[in-house]
Amino acid sequence: MKKIFSILALLILSTVIGCSREKVSRKEIMSASAENKLVVYQVFTRLFGNTNTTNKPWGTIEENGVGKFNDFTDKALIEIKGLGVTHIWYTGVPHHDVIRDYTEFGILNDDPDVVKGRAGSPYAVKDYYNVNPDLAVNVANRLEEFEALIDRSHKNGLKVIIDIVPNHVARNYQSLSNPEGTKDFGADDNKNVVYDVNNNFYYTPNMAFQVPDFLNDYQPLGGEKNTLSDKEFDENPAKWTGNGSRSVKPSFYDWYETVKVNYGISPEGKKDFDELPAGFENEDYKKHFEFWQDKTVPNSWIKFRDIALYWTAKGIDGFRYDMAEMVPVEFWSFMNSAIKMKNSNAFLLAEVYNPKMYRDYIRKGKMDYLYDKVALYDTIKHVMQGHGLTDNIPPIQEDLKDIEHNMLHFLENHDEQRIASDEFAGNALKGKPAMVVSTTISTAPTMVYFGQEFGEDGSENAGFGTPSRTSIFDYVGVPSLQRWVNDNNFDGGKSTKEETSLRNFYKHLLNFTIKSDALMGEYEDIHQYNREKTKNYTTKMLSFVRYSKNEKLIIISNFDDEKTGEFQLKIPSEIIKKWNLTDGTYQFKDKLYNSKTFNLDVSNSFGTISLIINPLESFILQLQ
Repeated sequence: MKKIFSILALLILSTVIGCSREKVSRKEIMSASAENKLVVYQVFTRLFGNTNTTNKPWGTIEENGVGKFNDFTDKALIEIKGLGVTHIWYTGVPHHDVIRDYTEFGILNDDPDVVKGRAGSPYAVKDYYNVNPDLAVNVANRLEEFEALIDRSHKNGLKVIIDIVPNHVARNYQSLSNPEGTKDFGADDNKNVVYDVNNNFYYTPNMAFQVPDFLNDYQPLGGEKNTLSDKEFDENPAKWTGNGSRSVKPSFYDWYETVKVNYGISPEGKKDFDELPAGFENEDYKKHFEFWQDKTVPNSWIKFRDIALYWTAKGIDGFRYDMAEMVPVEFWSFMNSAIKMKNSNAFLLAEVYNPKMYRDYIRKGKMDYLYDKVALYDTIKHVMQGHGLTDNIPPIQEDLKDIEHNMLHFLENHDEQRIASDEFAGNALKGKPAMVVSTTISTAPTMVYFGQEFGEDGSENAGFGTPSRTSIFDYVGVPSLQRWVNDNNFDGGKSTKEETSLRNFYKHLLNFTIKSDALMGEYEDIHQYNREKTKNYTTKMLSFVRYSKNEKLIIISNFDDEKTGEFQLKIPSEIIKKWNLTDGTYQFKDKLYNSKTFNLDVSNSFGTISLIINPLESFILQLQ
């Protein structure tokens, strides 16, 4: 991956943004950006290679099966790369709580009363210096098996991303693999006080933790007997829970399986660490790294920095940070600058949902990318569901114009409902126009969640939680993916005709985007212009242009799942002039399937294209 922003680009951004966001030149912002679009393939590691189709609720590994690191063979990785992928995010790699007996390997059993599901939440990490034992063929060599997967991924042209969850850890955090001189979280804490700047956790002195009251008919492991499942968990004094609950008996809806990490912010909100000087958001990561060298920082900062550098040294190319906005932005400046000093091309992605904080986490926190959920994802989802208007999409691009490159786009991930689920759109094909728009509307990276390309509906009842999202808590198979895996042939041999067709759509789209020059160039909205000027152009349509010196694209999508659109799409004179088109006829070819050609007629510096666009169809029209 090329370096995302150079010092020049950052200085341009800071100068222009301080005056008026509307005046930001897209050409200036992108002048030093990545040369090509990036595509992240998020895969839930333990589910990918699982060919067992039993899917018994609360089933064990023996009953339901589990995937392994070794299931990502060269053939599998070649096929993932061939989908149009540049980065693979292996979700659920760090050793988290699981309900399985690994005591022969020195791993203590985990308590079902504070574990969600049988396979456990990947966001309740128990040991940051090793990997989930479920994922190894030989548990004793689990770290070596993952290191081999890193090498295999690199050999097949894929950059590797894993999770780091700085806000919280498992209630029973205990590393068996600490490097020499490294101590566990909480090992040196003063547990007689609520807060100390160098404590890793917050405490409620003299009071013991209590397991929450389970709701309705919920029982750990579905009611299966387990010696540790006794509504008791030994934690005295009680620690604050991961989502910030200070109750010694958190709610069932709290993140009760985790504990909150202390970053040097007192319970009253006082920051016991240095803050970045005014204007420091304009400085590059090297200046940020230098700033922290003579500063005393909280112990938790050092622990997580060391964890990130440990994995960076093993060849990890980037991290996805869970709930990053629950951690102070100064910490991110400290850690991300340290990572960038080791690997300036590191891919740093954060889960942040507060739009008011976006620019701080990018500029002060030195994040490369944030989830574009609150704006683009939520808006497109409403359009896909039939009760949203495409009119609401162009303003998002305008509002985020200065940081659009940093806002990663997605339609599915492990937290969101599957497109094909009844709770979302009920039809995977409704994701096609949305995917074209999400992937081509900006220079930002695109993320695809494994199984999305087959129309997986996430309907399995795996145990903990409810269907519509493929379970991240239990051992389960992913039916549409399993048909493509086809007994580890990874050839789609058992896929349905519909699944094969949908995957081909994703393959055409993603491979075009990672090679397109225009998609790293300029964007201009033509939707509003056509809403005002064009008969039969509805709020189910969306159109815009993307262009560079070498490539000109007109992109249009029909979100209507019933009606065909037929109209004269109009290209404003401003764009015709920027493209240096004189009066005459120009041929455009659809690059999504390379199957149709269209004529753009230019007269008096205005352009029109006669279009018939079917329900849920899209065109990426390229000037020939």
